[in-house]
Order: sequence, then structure tokens, then C-alpha cells
Amino acid sequence: MHSALRVLLSAGLILSSCVINAQSVGTYSSGIKREGNEFTFPAEKADIKLEFCTPGMFRVRTSWDRKFEAPENLMVSNYKWAAVNVSTSDAADHLLFQTEKITVKVMKSPFRILVYAKDGTLLNADYGLAAEKRGDTVSCTKELSADEHFFGFGERMDFVDQRSKKIKLNVGRGKGRPHIIGAYNILEANYSPVPFFMSTRGYGIFLHNSFATEWDMGAGSSDRYSFSAAAGELDYYFIYGPDFPSILDSYTALTGKSPLLPRFALGLHAGTYSGGTWGHEKESSDSYVVQLARKFRSLGIPVDLLWLDSTWRIFGKNGGNGATSFEWRDTFNDPKGMFDSLYAMNFKMVGLHLRPRFDNGVKLNLLDQAREKGLVYPEPNNQGEFVNFFDQKSVDWWWDNGVMRVASLGAKFLKTDEGSAFGGLANESDKMGPTDRTAQKLHNVFPVAYAKAPYEKFQEFNKIRGLNQTREGYAGIQRYPFIFAGDWPSEWQYFGPVIKAGLNIGLSGVGYWSHCMGGFEHPADPELYTRWVQFGMFSPIALVFGMDHPGYKEPWNYGQQALDNFKKYDHLRYRLMPYIYSNAYKMYKTGLPLMRALVLEHQHDANVYDIGDQYFFGDKLMVCPVTTKGAQTRTVYLPEGTWYDYWTGKRYQGKQYVHVVTPLDTIPVFAKSGSIIPMQPEMLYTDEKPVRELTLDIFPGKSGTFELYEDDGTSLNYKDGKYALTSFSTLRADDQLKVKISKPAGQYTPASRTYLLKIRLDEGEQRPVVLQENGKKRTEGWRYEKSENTLYVKTVNDSRKDIDINISFK
Repeated sequence: MHSALRVLLSAGLILSSCVINAQSVGTYSSGIKREGNEFTFPAEKADIKLEFCTPGMFRVRTSWDRKFEAPENLMVSNYKWAAVNVSTSDAADHLLFQTEKITVKVMKSPFRILVYAKDGTLLNADYGLAAEKRGDTVSCTKELSADEHFFGFGERMDFVDQRSKKIKLNVGRGKGRPHIIGAYNILEANYSPVPFFMSTRGYGIFLHNSFATEWDMGAGSSDRYSFSAAAGELDYYFIYGPDFPSILDSYTALTGKSPLLPRFALGLHAGTYSGGTWGHEKESSDSYVVQLARKFRSLGIPVDLLWLDSTWRIFGKNGGNGATSFEWRDTFNDPKGMFDSLYAMNFKMVGLHLRPRFDNGVKLNLLDQAREKGLVYPEPNNQGEFVNFFDQKSVDWWWDNGVMRVASLGAKFLKTDEGSAFGGLANESDKMGPTDRTAQKLHNVFPVAYAKAPYEKFQEFNKIRGLNQTREGYAGIQRYPFIFAGDWPSEWQYFGPVIKAGLNIGLSGVGYWSHCMGGFEHPADPELYTRWVQFGMFSPIALVFGMDHPGYKEPWNYGQQALDNFKKYDHLRYRLMPYIYSNAYKMYKTGLPLMRALVLEHQHDANVYDIGDQYFFGDKLMVCPVTTKGAQTRTVYLPEGTWYDYWTGKRYQGKQYVHVVTPLDTIPVFAKSGSIIPMQPEMLYTDEKPVRELTLDIFPGKSGTFELYEDDGTSLNYKDGKYALTSFSTLRADDQLKVKISKPAGQYTPASRTYLLKIRLDEGEQRPVVLQENGKKRTEGWRYEKSENTLYVKTVNDSRKDIDINISFK
């Protein structure tokens, strides 16, 4: 045994001297049972199960009634793990469990758990007692290291680093009216909480419990943190990294990876109230929707998806605008003709907004029928209204008798809104829905079940990859993407918090995320709209939507400068589609989000812990939105390494703060040294035309790589390996630059193409003089633009061959 580990294991811990008025686990004496990877300890007052999922991840379950809950499939999608090689030993006061990555030390009296890295470093230890139960509340307290910081917890809008904070996780918008101190309280916003965090000490913890939870991450005491659930089993997973990407990979292996969306879903999404938001419903119509789509196309604004929000349907007799009747308003004269017109304009998907309650309309009484058949979630006196998304019969009936009424006309996805209303206060009414203990247990996972149903149903019906837009979520929601940040007003004070929401949800395993560009409620200041759009086009999902009548966040309603800005960044996003799509595939494989907080890749750089307004967009780009009205400059932190201004090519050394100029039409973007960024030609919608030439935007560096991912863009065949990977690499040595482009490899064959290399050169660098392609000297087809300090090279060979470019400088 490693000497340092032997010392640590023999040291033990000093117990807290405070009197704890709670039911503890007590002492373990003997009787451990092993079944495969699972060890069961019968202690005095409870049974504890320790299960090794992988060499670096284990599960701890504590049951005071000695009965353990059955598996559920909404939060956790994987319960089957390969055998883990665990060596065990039994000493007088402790048990040891060792894998190739960690050592778990279980103290017998009182029962406590300590976790060590292989080199003997203490990673985590129970503080005092391993677990406690007070009434129905179950909790666990851990030691807090002096240098430890915490990240995750879902779509938080308050802070990025949660050390010394108290956090409550329970799906909801924020209580209280007026909205300015209720629903718009960034401290209470809980649209998509996730009971999971990562520690800079190199581990993560996922509390596998769907009841409301509370977390004290050092607020009460600087030497410990705790987490608790209102009821249920104390069940948590400990995940060793030690780096954050590895922790996220393991966490999403447990709760599910984000599937690939259709490639066109990475294009622009546009939402509409069809011309009539709340109070203006009579102005809504199918003709407005068709004219809106035509305007996007006529103005040359790239867009792929469109959905109709609430006012496409009449508000029913029982739930009003808080439920769904599935009856069109009479101002929608020809819904099928509307869908047909939109698809004729090459919109790829058109969807509809709904809410999770059944309702009776004028001609259709779905609520009455569902109650009669017992297909609503049960409430006293048969007054249930919610579709019982926990019951497949209810889901099937909802689909066949409700959703199919619009899917058969042309709807291809849903916006599943108001998932928080199950067991909570609804936005659009004072109804609470079910509130008993079972409903409290299901409240947080209801949005997951709600999103799952149409995602899977439409995937089968459309015969392409699924898509669902939802506002609320919980652990596991990443399997039924995507979520958006909710109804934040068009005010500067909410812009920054929305960015934090995107960073935090990405740190929590949810990669497909979006927000309403310019904000949702109220007309936007044109400057705010401009800045928010810049951020929106560099978000995982680009989405424009608002309820301000009559502007609706449509870009031509905010002035020519705002329209020009919208088109500039929308076109750039479509050009970046190969880059974005390749990173989406990486997310599917590893759990790494498209939008990444800086701490995700620099967890030991304390400078990044509080940065909530910068992020990595994929592997190579760092985006720095401007969130201050009137700002012409902003301060940016550049992490370790060498960085290049994306727009000017100016070089910066990292590990420092820099002040950059930010004209209104410019969002600061930086590229890592060695970056290779694939870009396609401009398009008005996905696959508008074949990609005959792919641009590789190359930034200086000693070396660089990028792997381009390609498939058919819509089918599920990628899960069976039917895709292609093309490797790009650069190597700089002395006065030589080598660029290698492999031919695509894999079971999918993309159309052949040539490449345009756009090679950024450092200021003052010698100009290129000799260029060879596949060993042959070339005198044409390349040029050096001194004013841009950029070398352009068009390849002679196409993608059916490997291509080697060698460039010599003076």
C-alpha cells in the first residue's frame, strides 16, 4: 500500500462535538453482504448500500426502514454497470474498498465514508455522521476544504461559483406577485434545477432524489457543507474525475447523454403569437404566420424552424389559457394550408405550444373524456386535469385524441410549457394541481416525463430525430432536448443572469439550451436587442421570440441597425454549422455542452470561478457578450494559453485581463491558438445548397487539430455508426507550416468538396513564398493578403484524397 495512503487511512477524523438531535445510522458491526458490485451494511438504525458503478463512481443509499426504492427511469437511465474490480479489507474500526482509481474507507462506529484518490489524497469525507433523518427529511453533511468551490445545480441565474451559498432546488418560476419581486426574482428562479454539482477537488455528487432539496455549501459554517431532501431515500452518487469533463462524462453516462438533434435544429428557431398575444388574441391568424415566414425569406434572414405559441388555440372552459383544448381559433381558417405553405418555403419543422392540462373546448371535450376513462392524473373527486405522463395509457390517449389532431395537419414538434404547474402554482391561473406527498415526489420529474412523451411520439411519427422545446426540467432532461431559459423581461438587468443560466445548466449536464433573444416580455431597447441577439446566435440553440405586441422581437421592428446586426450574426451561425454540429456530436459522446463555463476547462484557475459573462462556444471559440448599456469597451479574462481576436487576428497572451473595444455591431470573440474552424457557405436554411467548398479558418499555433463530424443530418443511423469523420491538423516548425486534411472515414460518404484555407498569420511574420500540395509546387490558387495578414489557399485536390499542404516562409 502507498505509504501516504497508509498514513491517511490510519489518521481518522475528529467528530463534531455538537449534539445532533436527529436519527443517525448508528454503528456497523458485522454482516456485510456482497452481490456483484454492491455491498450492503446493516447498521444499528438503517441499512446502507454501497455500489460501485465504475472504478471512479459509486452509489450510496441509506434506508431507515431497511427497504430500498425501486429503480426509476426519469432521472437515471442506466442501472446496469460492468463488473468493477474492487478489493476489500476489514480492520477493527474500518473497511476498505479499493478500485484502480479510488479508495473508499468506511468507518464502523459511527458509520462514515471517506474517499481518497489513488495517491492517498483525501477527496471527500463525511462530517460527523454519515447520514441523518429528521422527521421525513434526509440529509448528509460533508467536510468542506478551504480551497473547494462548487459548480452546477442546474439553471441557476444567481451565481456561478456556489461556495458559501444556500440553494433550494424545486422546479418553479418564483412565487409572488407583482412579477417584479416574484416571478422575476433571479434568486428564486428554478425552471430547471439539477441536484448535481462538481467540486474543484475533483469529484461530483448527484443526489438521486426527486423531492425538493436544500444545499448549504458552506454558508452556515466554513468547514462543512450539507444537502438534504424533504423526504424519500438518501441516495447519492459520488463521481471522481478528477477533471470536470470526466465528471460530466460519468454523470451523463448515468442520467443520459444528449442525443443528436436534426442538424437543421442548430439553425434559427422563430416563435410567434401569430399576431395576437394576451389581450390581442382576436388578431392572431394563420395568414399572419404565413406572411411572417415570407418576410424572413424575402429579407434573406436564415431560419429553419417556427412554432406557434399559445394563441393558435381557443382557451377552454375549465382551465382557460392554462390548459389545452386542441381547438383552433376561428381566425385560423386553414391550418393545414398554413403548414403546407411553411414547408413549401423550406421550413423544416413547424410546432405548437401547449400546456399539460386537458380542457374542454366548444366542439371537443377532451377533459370530460379523459376523466371518464381515468386517464388524468388522479385528484380528489375525479377533478384531475393533468395528462398523466407517468402512465403510458394516458400518454397514448393524449397523443391519439389530442396531439394527432394537429400532427396530422403538419405540426412536427411541441413546446411543452408550464411543467412546473404540476404540484405548483401555475403562471396563468391560481390553480395548484395535486399537492399530496406523491405529487411532491413527482413534481420535479413531471417536466421530464412531460417532455419525454412528445419527443418520443413525434420521433416515431416524423421518422426522424426527435425535438421538443420545454421551459422546465430536472436531472435527465438532456435526453429530451431542448430547454429554454423562460420568460425574462427585455431589460438590461436580466441579460447577464440569463447568460449565467446557460453556463450553469451546461455545468449540470444539459447542453441544448436557449433563451429569447432580446428578452421575452416588454418591447426591447434596440441596443439591448442588438447585444442580446449577438449572444443568442452564439448559444447552443438560436431562438427569437417575444410577446411584446406588435413587435414580437421580429428583427425588422427594432430599426435598420438591429436588423443588419441580426442578419450578420445569423449568417455567421449558419456558416459555422459544421463547427457547431461537430461539437454537438462531441456532446453526444462525452456530455461536454456546446456552451461551456470557463471553469469547465480551467478548474484550477481561481480567476474564472466568478466569471458569468464569458464562455467557450465549442472547443475553439470564447465568446464575451456585452451586457452594459452604452458600453464601447469591456474587460475580458483570457485563460492560460495564446488567444487571437476572431475579428482582427490580434494576438494576446493568456492568464491575464485585457480591455477590448466593443462597437455596437461587434461581440468580442477569441480563438485559441492552433484553432481550425470549419465553415460552410452562407445559406438561408439548412442544406439550401451543396457544400462544394469548405473553408478552414486557421489561427496560428505550434499545432492544432479538429475532427469534422458528418452524417445524413436527420436519421438515427448515427447511433449505429453511420457517420464520417474528417481530421484536420496543422504543425508549425521554424519557417514551415504543414496542413493535413484526411479524406472522410466511416460508414457515411459525404459529397466531395474542395477546401479554402484561411490562414491567419501573426503580425510582422514573414510572408509565405513557396507552397506545395501533395508534393507538387503550386504557383496559382493561393494568395497572401497583407492588409489582413492572411493567407488564402484553394486546394486542387478534393475530399476524395488525403491532402498535404506545405508552406515555406522567408
